[in-house]
Amino acid sequence: MDMKVKYRQPALPPQAKIDEQDEALIKLIQTGLPLTARPYADLGKQVGMTEEQVINRIAYLNKSNVIKRFGIVVRHHELGYKANAMTVWNIDDDKVSQLGACMGEFDFVTLCYRRPRRLPEWPYNLFTMIHGKDREHVLSNIEMLVNQCGLDSVEHQVLFSTQRFKQRGAIYRKS
Repeated sequence: MDMKVKYRQPALPPQAKIDEQDEALIKLIQTGLPLTARPYADLGKQVGMTEEQVINRIAYLNKSNVIKRFGIVVRHHELGYKANAMTVWNIDDDKVSQLGACMGEFDFVTLCYRRPRRLPEWPYNLFTMIHGKDREHVLSNIEMLVNQCGLDSVEHQVLFSTQRFKQRGAIYRKS
């Protein structure tokens, strides 16, 4: 018996209710979390909330799409990762999920996502970002992906970055 489990998106509130505390919290988190042992407690002190309230409020704002993404920006260059490449793959549409899941299992794959093809110029539909200490390290990791995920016959290109742009989180409210 073939049973498929379907993922259902959780129901979102019809309209997010945002108060002055939320506004203050959003303003604080868009500049980054404090580099302390208890960043949510420290934010809470600034906006009159407990640590638990801050965590719950951020989760609510994220779930209700007031905050689209909440994550970390890693400045990989400062950590010694001098080479990075976006590898683009032309994968059969019926295999993208399976092969993307395989690639996403590797620690050195920092991003793995599907995008629509832009034919005829751009046939690639899966993108993986790989950081490394140098180009050779990145290329050897890509070779590992090819071997471990069975990608030897898959057309791909390795696009090394040539310029570094400013990295920052999302801005939701102007100061």
